[in-house]
Amino acid sequence: MSDGTRSAGPAARGPGRPGPASAVVVGGGLAGTTAALALADAGVRVTLLEGRPRLGGLAFSFRRGELTVDNGQHVYLRCCTAYRWFLNRVGASALAPLQDRLDVPVLDAAGRPGRRLGRIGRTALPVPLHLARSLAAYPHLSLAERARVGRAALALRGLDLTDPALDARDFGGWLAEHGQSARAIEALWDLVGVATLNAVAGDASLALAAMVFKTGLLSDPGAADIGWAHVPLGELHDRLTRRALDSAGVRTEVRTRVTSLSPYGNGRWGVSVPGGTLEADAVVLAVPQREAHGLLPDGALDHPGRLLEIGTAPILNVHVVYDRKVLARPFFAAIGSPVQWVFDRTEASGLTGGQYLAVSQSAAHGEIDEPVAVLRERYLPELERLLPGARGAGVKDFFVTRERTATFAPAPGVGRLRPGARTKAPGLCLAGAWTATGWPATMEGAVRSGVSAAGAALAALDRPHDHLLDVFEETGRRVPAGTAAPRDGFAPGRIPGRTHEATGVVSPRGDAR
Repeated sequence: MSDGTRSAGPAARGPGRPGPASAVVVGGGLAGTTAALALADAGVRVTLLEGRPRLGGLAFSFRRGELTVDNGQHVYLRCCTAYRWFLNRVGASALAPLQDRLDVPVLDAAGRPGRRLGRIGRTALPVPLHLARSLAAYPHLSLAERARVGRAALALRGLDLTDPALDARDFGGWLAEHGQSARAIEALWDLVGVATLNAVAGDASLALAAMVFKTGLLSDPGAADIGWAHVPLGELHDRLTRRALDSAGVRTEVRTRVTSLSPYGNGRWGVSVPGGTLEADAVVLAVPQREAHGLLPDGALDHPGRLLEIGTAPILNVHVVYDRKVLARPFFAAIGSPVQWVFDRTEASGLTGGQYLAVSQSAAHGEIDEPVAVLRERYLPELERLLPGARGAGVKDFFVTRERTATFAPAPGVGRLRPGARTKAPGLCLAGAWTATGWPATMEGAVRSGVSAAGAALAALDRPHDHLLDVFEETGRRVPAGTAAPRDGFAPGRIPGRTHEATGVVSPRGDAR
């Protein structure tokens, strides 16, 4: 059109009347691409707009010489049914396999010889006995500490995740009340919690921490089995996702930044981009909370300022390329050391000689702005202390990636700040891991938010959307406690997470990043 206006698809014919509907999804991270796929699968004409030159949001890859580097290490758990659906939907499940059974090597840098290596694993016994053997043999805690951990785990399992009072409390205080020593918090609770929540126990909402531990460790024997990409993240979240979007008929435009959203009197929306305006029947806003706040039209939320109160937390990744192999296992976690989690990324990066390790550092508030030289002086000796094979090995490359606003901060009280998928503006929906998914800021939370936003948009368009509940379930199994799909965006009276045969779904942060 001469005024720069273009349609995102044919106009809808109104509620209850058949005809093609159109939607614009703003943001090409996991939340946005999920929403776009779910809407397209429901017959909606979708345009996806992303300001960056790629898809994937904060889970992406880039080239550095001969290496293909992930900006940060991401993992997921077997209980992450929505992210597993996403992998299946884009044809990537085989590229990010799960462990057959949870097994986390834990090295104590300060441990006595013969007791430096412990393991967190599980058996096939029912919950909570599936962890009993591992806890009983865990060398990094005393016998009395292990007994108190068991009692605290049972108390945690008994918490009601729907109790709003949990969100106001911090996890560290609750652990102290339940007899957990500083050593137990470091060697067990924070080992898992920092990776999944991006916060130490004292800075984390009890509601989110309880959700992580109840769902991942105390719901089903296999819930915490770990999966991670054996190829660069860009292969999953950009190339294969773009192929799936193309096949679904989604029009994807990268390097396209949205400048404003305008509701029209006829129930349609105008989405302004440089050079013109797209019209659509529905809009899914799948961008970070501060950017969403800047784009929301007046009246869309009762308390839009709450989005600006949601804090952020950083993640630092240290990358080291050695001239020889120094680590025999695919990953390990560490205690008694600045090092948190270390992954072997050699094969995934395309390195043909030596070994490439990625050190993932969550809740890195004190280090996120440290110079590379300072981090090199800190982490190379620590890796030598943890890995005898690194002593004397040549360092071919050392570099750092930083995500200063990697996740929302899971601080006590954050739950009241997180909005649902629906807004008060008809046809405008929100997506992003920061929305009210019930999960911390994980890949799972991002995908869940995209599904919920698609459900809300389809409801606004008077289109069927209950089928999206299947995304939150595994085939033939009940969703683990605490992982039910949000009600927001789904038909009233339905119970997300109900028991039924889900069809077509296979499914440290539950992704530990």
